[in-house]
Amino acid sequence: MSAAEIDAYIARAQPFARPILQSLRARICGALPEVEQTLKWSAPAFLYRGKILCNMAAFKAHVTFGFWHGAMVTGGSAARMTAMGDLGRITSADQLPDAATMAAWVDKARQLIDDGVKPPHVEGRGKHPKPALEMVPAFRKALDASGAAKAGYAALPPSAQRDYLEWIADAKRDETRDRRIAQAIEWLAEGKRRNWKYETC
Repeated sequence: MSAAEIDAYIARAQPFARPILQSLRARICGALPEVEQTLKWSAPAFLYRGKILCNMAAFKAHVTFGFWHGAMVTGGSAARMTAMGDLGRITSADQLPDAATMAAWVDKARQLIDDGVKPPHVEGRGKHPKPALEMVPAFRKALDASGAAKAGYAALPPSAQRDYLEWIADAKRDETRDRRIAQAIEWLAEGKRRNWKYETC
């Protein structure tokens, strides 16, 4: 894994997302030059002393970013309660914290790692799970109609199942939802995760 893989990830992202990802990356690396750049779960992650400091991901209409220690770094009370990271759905670089704020957060995250503090999602594992997502009825019906897809879905870890559920539920139009369901069934029948295209990049 290397910075080149993050270059490729950013190049593949939607045009609106590229300046957001580039700005986040520049502020993180500027605040902590020794940070290691890599991919985790097919998305950019930044490591310090071998531990995850923060990560970011681009989607079709938004970007997410979060520190591994969540609210312990940013002070946000609802951090890590959703899949939206610490800054919510980011659609413009104007929504990002300024460089000084980001530098302070990075320094706090670094200090927590230096001090051996475990992130909340490790200390409280199982105590505060993400709210369950209901499966869109049309998706359930399609899964029931395809034994291979149903088996592929059942074999996925919960986080990968959630990726499909969120993708389908986020569709704004019925036509979009139906296309996503059809694509999901095809991929699941082949044992693929939703972001399988990026897993070998």
